[in-house]
Amino acid sequence: MTHMGEQITDIADMPRGGPDASLLDRLLQTDRPEYLDRDDVDPEIKRRVIRGLDRLGSVLKHHDRIAEQVLREVAEVPDPRILELGAGHGALSRTILEQHPTAHLTISDVNPDSVADIAASDLGSNPRATVRLIDATAIDAPDRAFDVAVFALSFHHLPPEQAAQVLAEGTRVADRMLVVDLPRLPSLLHLAKLATFAPFVVWWPFAHDGFVSSLRAYSPSALRALAAHADLDVEVSTSPFDRQVVLARRKR
Repeated sequence: MTHMGEQITDIADMPRGGPDASLLDRLLQTDRPEYLDRDDVDPEIKRRVIRGLDRLGSVLKHHDRIAEQVLREVAEVPDPRILELGAGHGALSRTILEQHPTAHLTISDVNPDSVADIAASDLGSNPRATVRLIDATAIDAPDRAFDVAVFALSFHHLPPEQAAQVLAEGTRVADRMLVVDLPRLPSLLHLAKLATFAPFVVWWPFAHDGFVSSLRAYSPSALRALAAHADLDVEVSTSPFDRQVVLARRKR
């Protein structure tokens, strides 16, 4: 078992299953990037993946449920300033704007094509929305510029060092940060899930990225280690077959 000192010092080498991950769990991870993370992939393939994620989020009501979680964090703020990082298709920010009549959204992504697509949509002309190209590991904004930052269903794209940087930056520019992401299943269930995806990976981009995402998802133990590395207070709640939620704050 890895001790806490090693967890903090060697964060770059931490398994996705956390410092106490089993041998099998350590094998069920990869450094292989998803199509969305690659520069050598046709932008249309990336758009197909993003459209798939948007459709899935609509069917499973992810956008609505995550928007409700975000708005609970700013329930006492009259005109909340909300930053969405890794927005992808922008559907979450669109839902938040629909649910809150005075919220102001900064909608951002590190992918220029995604930012251009969001800016060309109805969000680009919404007076309560600002669309920006932002690297979540180095956010171009002053301290406490936002009431809450949200990073939804994209955190697993980041290797551990960058993930810790995103937590640090998100809690620098906002009073708190909400991360909603895929759960990491117990190892045997994880194997079963991978076997289900495997036949579709070669020809279906959405399945390819889903397969890789499953291998890159962080466990609650890993998320706590990342927050400790960033010197943050953190609450982690998880549902094995749905999602896990991280609420991070600066230590008082």
